[in-house]
Amino acid sequence: MTTPPRDFPEIDPALWRGLTQRRVSRRELLRYAGVGAGAVGLGAFLAACGVGGGGNPTTSGSSPAGTSELKKIYGDGKPAGELNFANWPLYIDVTSKGNSPTLNQFTKETGIEVNYKTAIPDANPFVAKLIPVLQSDGDTGWDLIVITNGGAVERMIKLGFLTPLDHTFLPNFAKYASDAVKDPDYDPGNRFTAAWQSGYTAIGYNSKFVDPAPTSFKDFLDPKYKGKVGVFGNNQDLPCPALVYMGFDVQKSTPDQWQKTADMLSSARDKGQFRGFFDQGYIDKLENEDTIITQAWSGDIFIAAAPKDFGGDGFPEMKLALPGEGGVLWTDNMCIPLNAQHPVDAIMMMDFVYQPKIAAQIADYVWYISPVPDAQEIVIQDLKDPTVGKSPLVFPSAQDLAGVQRYKVFKDDAEEEEWNSIWEPVYSS
Repeated sequence: MTTPPRDFPEIDPALWRGLTQRRVSRRELLRYAGVGAGAVGLGAFLAACGVGGGGNPTTSGSSPAGTSELKKIYGDGKPAGELNFANWPLYIDVTSKGNSPTLNQFTKETGIEVNYKTAIPDANPFVAKLIPVLQSDGDTGWDLIVITNGGAVERMIKLGFLTPLDHTFLPNFAKYASDAVKDPDYDPGNRFTAAWQSGYTAIGYNSKFVDPAPTSFKDFLDPKYKGKVGVFGNNQDLPCPALVYMGFDVQKSTPDQWQKTADMLSSARDKGQFRGFFDQGYIDKLENEDTIITQAWSGDIFIAAAPKDFGGDGFPEMKLALPGEGGVLWTDNMCIPLNAQHPVDAIMMMDFVYQPKIAAQIADYVWYISPVPDAQEIVIQDLKDPTVGKSPLVFPSAQDLAGVQRYKVFKDDAEEEEWNSIWEPVYSS
């Protein structure tokens, strides 16, 4: 077992505004791992949509792209003056007039006009639309996209459908990027990705019934909450935090450790500890008091707690906590699709947002975990927003990140199948 969890202060739901937008797309992406008779991943979802395998393996191998290949992609390094950018909703700074200061400044400094669209409300259909085009060696119409690890990024890399990055165009990333987003397991050496923002899977609870505030995955196993606990029914958000609680490294964990942890969860299930294994319906159970503590995607808890006149559900007793033994972190990544028409413009944007002043503008609006630690002081001093600047949910300390792990990255299809064969019986019974 891990050492006793550190105490976290109770988190004001308002602090989760950006980290907490209702991320239907990420939730849907993971939900497909837990539906039906068996555990399926993004690959199976794509297959169900008529999307097969394939791709250009020369861009997805274990070695970085060569100089000649990068030269073919980025040429003389001159931008075309146009950028087609697909992102998630509510994920960049915007004024009351609907303009983005970041995008406006990028255009002013570079001359590049940005066609920015919130085109990713649901990741699976978005990725499923891209892949057939890329299989036919076509242009998706996007130069820059933002997709999440834990399925989508890994699949695109394996299929060879992301453009390799020339890091000579990324000096700001090299200088200012947090160690937490450099050399991730899902993309060693950042060959294809640079983090946009990151976030946590959290603990949601009803403060009328759960006191003191939970601090660990262990709270889900507390007998006093028997029959009132909600956990996720998918192959990332349930097993990964449970493995961390058991003291195992998610990426290095073995099938024996998976089985040991699965047995622990199965035992709790069989004793009636869990109300159920949920997808997005868990939030209704929490609001109806069918559950009082649950694994949670933070956006749902924010919306549940927010006043109705603010667009929320009006349940102020809904609160959030982070597991003290070490959370599980997900990251949304900037990527350039294969055959993008304006790769130089795209990589210039990728580097632009790693300037601390620009990263501060974005962080102060979206309130996700910023990939640029140096933006913190700018938020506090220049933007006069110490609430955001001092929030561990936007600028976590080295201690906060020390125990953080990421979603499982599978070395091959066989490992993924074995993983699913162990976990699927836990949450589908």
